[in-house]
Amino acid sequence: MPDEPLVLGIETSCDETGIGIVRGHTLLADALASSVEQHARFGGVVPEVASRAHLEALVPTMKRALDDAGVTLADVDAIAVTSGPGLAGALLVGVAAAKGWALAAEKPIYGVNHLAAHVAVDTLEHGPLPEPAVAMLVSGGHSSLLLVDDLTAGVTPLGATIDDAAGEAFDKVARLLGLGFPGGPIIDRSAREGDPRSIAFPRGLTAPKDQAAHRFDFSFSGLKTAVARWVEARERAGEPVPVADVSASFQEAVCDVLTAKAIDACRTNGVDTLVIGGGVAANSRLRVLAEERAAKHGIRVRVPRPALCTDNGAMVAALGSHLVAAGVAPSRLDLPADSAMGLTAVSVPG
Repeated sequence: MPDEPLVLGIETSCDETGIGIVRGHTLLADALASSVEQHARFGGVVPEVASRAHLEALVPTMKRALDDAGVTLADVDAIAVTSGPGLAGALLVGVAAAKGWALAAEKPIYGVNHLAAHVAVDTLEHGPLPEPAVAMLVSGGHSSLLLVDDLTAGVTPLGATIDDAAGEAFDKVARLLGLGFPGGPIIDRSAREGDPRSIAFPRGLTAPKDQAAHRFDFSFSGLKTAVARWVEARERAGEPVPVADVSASFQEAVCDVLTAKAIDACRTNGVDTLVIGGGVAANSRLRVLAEERAAKHGIRVRVPRPALCTDNGAMVAALGSHLVAAGVAPSRLDLPADSAMGLTAVSVPG
């Protein structure tokens, strides 16, 4: 096997069908098919719809990725696939396809952790990750702070959401304001026309009493409820709802909490590198605020370009490439699709 392994990655944990191909730290192809428009009329992802969309999109997306990279399945050194966490049915589609292709092409298979893959994808853009580093992953399903000592051996969870994840809160507030789905990019655009200081929305789990048990945990359910009550009060009074101001004030509350806890995690653990990943990492205000706060403490912020923040096959291939290069044993061919996979392991052991 070459020093820089050629790895194909398959991602089907939610509503994005992604196939990525990576050689070492070089991205050769990142083909994506999204079913987001099919979910928009429901205001959120419907698991059965997502699974069907993966079934329909997987083969053509695989062909497009191989064509873009100028390789064949026979050329790859290994196949990596998201084994969890995610939607059970969606994961099953990707895992089953990966097993079939691995068996047919006689390639080793690596079942990988979706969250760890979001960290690994940053190396495609910014090179090897300094270790240790702190990673903050923020998406529709996850808001997590992780201490990354060795990306191939495992990561240490520092904190996570105890109710709504940040991306989920964006979706719910956008629906409340009649802005559509997905909520993240829509709220981001709307907030540019608003005043982030106009409404004092709460910052969950930031009170002194929360420091002992929830210092690095997140809670956005109370914020979502506060926005709903504020909007309802305006409507009952017959007053117009200033959508841009609500969007800006809500977004500021989310980004304030996320960045404050991330910087605190870096300083507490003596780490000078913060990696931000997940779909919410594409938020413009989050990026600016993180850079401002990190600069005051000599902390470097690494954020992949927006296309690599959302779910994609490139991130799975990137983590697979790390595992192959480190000599980690591949997974067994009967590896499971684990919708509740924790971060005790980066990959499914052989």
